Amino acid sequence: MGARAAPSRRRQAGRRLRYLPTGSFPFLLLLLLLCIQLGGGQKKKENLLAEKVEQLMEWSSRRSIFRMNGDKFRKFVKAPPRNYSMIVMFTALQPQRQCSVCRQANEEYQILANSWRYSSAFCNKLFFGMVDYDEGTDVFQQLNMNSAPTFMHFPSKGRPKRADTFDLQRIGFAAEQLAKWIADRTDVHIRVFRPPNYSGTIALALLVSLVGGLLYLRRNNLEFIYNKTGWAMVSLSYIHGSSQAQFVAESHIILVLNAAITMGMVLLNEAATSKGDVGKRRIICLVGLGLVVFFFSFLLSIFRSKYHGYPYSDLDFE
Repeated sequence: MGARAAPSRRRQAGRRLRYLPTGSFPFLLLLLLLCIQLGGGQKKKENLLAEKVEQLMEWSSRRSIFRMNGDKFRKFVKAPPRNYSMIVMFTALQPQRQCSVCRQANEEYQILANSWRYSSAFCNKLFFGMVDYDEGTDVFQQLNMNSAPTFMHFPSKGRPKRADTFDLQRIGFAAEQLAKWIADRTDVHIRVFRPPNYSGTIALALLVSLVGGLLYLRRNNLEFIYNKTGWAMVSLSYIHGSSQAQFVAESHIILVLNAAITMGMVLLNEAATSKGDVGKRRIICLVGLGLVVFFFSFLLSIFRSKYHGYPYSDLDFE
């Protein structure tokens, strides 16, 4: 039975083959070639993407921000395939452009890119680039861009949306604000690390050293510091002792004291509202607070000396 069934099945298969349309074989061959071509195209895309990512990683290992001309911008930012996001700063850093804001924004951008490059979360999903106007004029023309600096996010899929352009005029360009914007657009969180700024500490150390050196040189004759009569004579020379009169020099002294207090208030406001380096803001705040406290106390002391019996004081200069 088994030997008879096998030839029967072969005869049935032969009959089925004879009933296939004569044009089916070219169609099947074309379909097979198309599948092979699609597979080869997909493999080519994967190889091209791998080459692009490898090149970007190599550049990032040298510099956290790589500069691009028109060709590099079109190849690595605009042209597919891409599975990474790009943050690009469009700027004009050449001296002849005289763009001071561009230089300040570039410093914050460098801090942000370095914070990402040297963080433990660094990966090949986010890169930082820069296009200078004098190196990529065609890019500015292509994007209809006529102002700098401008920060844009180019997502891994699709075209940039309106929110992918950083609102620099409203938010400012501090590295912390840029990091927050990037987190909203890419879900990549960057912790900003600023390099330490020792300028304030060095200036304070020099001032203390200078004062200490002068006191050391006069260490055998420091009575002048505790001589209230001397300080009183200095004040009496320029400050009238009555509230009914005022010297010309006294008017100038009051003007200077009020100007110093105003400067202190301006510095305090600047420290509270600016978005720059936290260390610089702290130094500005301390200087402003010192100006307000010291010179207002001096002004109040003059007021007490003219209006005898006034009970209030801040720092006692008498």
